[in-house]
Amino acid sequence: MGFLKYSILPGLQQTFRSLTGMTGNVDYKSAKSIYDFEAVTLNGEVVQLSKYKDHVCLIINIASKCTLTEINYKELNQLYDSYADSQGLRILAFPCNQFNNQEPGDSKEIMEFAKSRNAKFEIFEKVNVNGDDAHPLWKYLKQEQSGTLFDDIKWNFTKFIIDKNGKPVERHGPQVNPTGLIENLKKYF
Repeated sequence: MGFLKYSILPGLQQTFRSLTGMTGNVDYKSAKSIYDFEAVTLNGEVVQLSKYKDHVCLIINIASKCTLTEINYKELNQLYDSYADSQGLRILAFPCNQFNNQEPGDSKEIMEFAKSRNAKFEIFEKVNVNGDDAHPLWKYLKQEQSGTLFDDIKWNFTKFIIDKNGKPVERHGPQVNPTGLIENLKKYF
């Protein structure tokens, strides 16, 4: 099985795990925290989200061709610079193409874009955040922190604050810029 894991192109690893049942993601309805999930980096590395235990996290869906991209990348880097080392803040970004096709690139293109913006935060493989095929983590986040009017993610750059126990404690829409969350984040450090 190890040979198969490393012989598959990184972009196909998630599909392979889904088809073979090889996934660390539990049913989102029975999850106790984000620690019950895994995600795949842009390099194809599987990350158990339990690695963020005892850290406050900001989970966000991102896109490279959105009018909100520049300010969000800039301010996510500012949050990282201010709180990653001093308070242990972790920023987990998930590209998504569900909103007006504003993240059309593959993992390599997304990585190149992130490098051009000097992104310091962690960026995972592109996922769906809405619908039946949404990543289980995103189904869980929406279950735990419902939205205004309806639970679906409404646009790019929706943000979830996760406490040190892995519990989603706040949800903020795209209109709230990352540095607008500083006081909210401080409550959980």
